Amino acid sequence: MKHRPDVLMPWPLAYRVKTGLAVFAALLLSGCASEPSSSAADVVGATNADKLARIQTIVVLYAENHSFDNLYGLFPGANGISRATAAQKLQLDHDGTPLKELITFGRGGVPDPAYPRLPNGPFRIDAAPVNRPTSVVVPSPIHDYFYNQEQINGGKNNMFAALSQVGGWSMGHYDGSPSASNFSLWQWAREYTLADNFFQGAFGGSYLNHQYLVCACTPVFANGPEAMRVKLDGNGKLLKKPGSPSANVGMAQIYSDGLGGQITLDGFSVNTSQSSYQPSGIAPAPDGLRTHANPAGGKLGPINLGEPVPPQTAKTVGDTLSAKGVSWAWYSGGWNAAVADGMQSPERPRQVIYQRDPPSPNFQPHHQPFNYFARFAPGTPDRARHLKDGEDFMADIANGSLPAVSFYKPSGADNQHPSYTNVQRGDKHLADLLGKLRQSPQWKTMLVVLTYDENGGYWDHVPPPTGAGWGDRWGPGTRVPTLLVGPTVKRGFIDSTSYDTTSILKLITERFGLEPLPGVRAKVGNLGAALQ
Repeated sequence: MKHRPDVLMPWPLAYRVKTGLAVFAALLLSGCASEPSSSAADVVGATNADKLARIQTIVVLYAENHSFDNLYGLFPGANGISRATAAQKLQLDHDGTPLKELITFGRGGVPDPAYPRLPNGPFRIDAAPVNRPTSVVVPSPIHDYFYNQEQINGGKNNMFAALSQVGGWSMGHYDGSPSASNFSLWQWAREYTLADNFFQGAFGGSYLNHQYLVCACTPVFANGPEAMRVKLDGNGKLLKKPGSPSANVGMAQIYSDGLGGQITLDGFSVNTSQSSYQPSGIAPAPDGLRTHANPAGGKLGPINLGEPVPPQTAKTVGDTLSAKGVSWAWYSGGWNAAVADGMQSPERPRQVIYQRDPPSPNFQPHHQPFNYFARFAPGTPDRARHLKDGEDFMADIANGSLPAVSFYKPSGADNQHPSYTNVQRGDKHLADLLGKLRQSPQWKTMLVVLTYDENGGYWDHVPPPTGAGWGDRWGPGTRVPTLLVGPTVKRGFIDSTSYDTTSILKLITERFGLEPLPGVRAKVGNLGAALQ
């Protein structure tokens, strides 16, 4: 492929030349609490119909659990860690005083001697004194709905270490440059567009943010059991046990079953919960349908998963695409194997679902949002037509037969999620996918959006946008990395427009003239600023 000459310039100089006004705009944004990009609303109105019309194929690659600063905080020209204020970097204890140092907690929520104690502030994971290369599995900070809101702390972003089961580890980041960890995805970001003001659609973790990717909605679980409901104090924060330790000593002790409470007090499912349909973390009932989860609930080892979420009926982007006759599919690594695994007798141990040992792909059923909806129940035509395996995705790329809209979810082994895979493996997998897409017969009219479901509990310095049309009860949450790749986007560009996960739905809706989904936020951009 022919490269533009300036791509061959020394990297920092090339970005100074190519980012221009975008960098200036990012400088204005840096450190401004809850201030969305002033240009975002204008971009929505200014996007030309012919730019959208050039896009015939939209591909969304959905990776896992990293904040923007965690992976791209050192990216040249981007709104990264160097633009964070001293107050944004400084983490506070529960009483509002600065932590004396950053301590990584291990099992039991107590200091882990395998990790050094560090000054209070951001630190390199892949450099001394931590020295954890990208090829090793690292701790996974807690990333749940109520925790995320307290960590953000009204836009101050200074409670990440205090509200984490791994403490100060939440402040870590990587250097993906060629001279350091050499992330392949950094090279793609350098060549195409990096969005440095893109936020996860909802507070919290993967489960709810996958729902936001397909419906911009929160699952309803009105009759969920009391044991799955959150326990909050009078200020609406997680109820802490008396004598909960300082974050200088150990992790906060929370009154809750599950990670922060799976269901809100008014009956919405916000933290990791299981589908009523296989593949589910909950096995079939001994005397029930093998295609369904046991309605009484189940366990994953010693962990009580609670009851499955009832089948959902809200409108999804799949519904609106189908209503217009636009082809689409959700591809997932390990889908076929997981379906078979889920339908085994409940007495048999799972071999694929939530199983990390090779050769299992470590399939994560709560990453499969359409599987929670009644329209895509086992045996329905829409399930067979639209829910596909990752191998189907590879074949359709090579054959030039991708539908107009494709979502691809890597299996757990390849999705970059801390604690069960390493950053390097997912970086290679996603970069290889981009290379395959670039060789596809559909490439000339393709737009690829590579983004992350949520921040994985890692700190980021930019406050999420708030206010009417920008935010609501459900989010947006912390900033995440997003790359826009393809011949339809600007080259060597940093886009600082305010986006969130619902921006993807807005783009798809506007491109194909779909019925708008009510949860898509009115003022977020539609990714149009990155188009050329």
